[in-house]
Amino acid sequence: MAPMRSCASLATLAVALVLLTAPASAEAKRCLGNRGSRSLGPTYVLQITVTHTSCDTGKKVVRAYDRCRRRHGGAKGRCPSRVLHYRCTEGRRRTSPVQFDAPVSCRYGARRVRFTYTQNT
Repeated sequence: MAPMRSCASLATLAVALVLLTAPASAEAKRCLGNRGSRSLGPTYVLQITVTHTSCDTGKKVVRAYDRCRRRHGGAKGRCPSRVLHYRCTEGRRRTSPVQFDAPVSCRYGARRVRFTYTQNT
């Protein structure tokens, strides 16, 4: 009976190794370096994280969201509609007299784009 147990253990170990070495495409990818970006619309985009999509798509969603937000209230506006099929929700804004920071989460099926931006007012 000892040989049967060791075969089962080896099979379990082999499956575990395959799962550990398989690419994890569902993991979130960070798309900006430590400095952030000033070229995506808002004054600064501090971070972009994407899941089930590419960084290029994430950056397009950020630009489209910023355009929508500006069409609906200028620098202090909010985007009420979908952008590039993504439904976005903006979190609570952290404000000061001259700027605000806001986290945004956008989803389209399993695809996710999350970013935080700073807007000078």
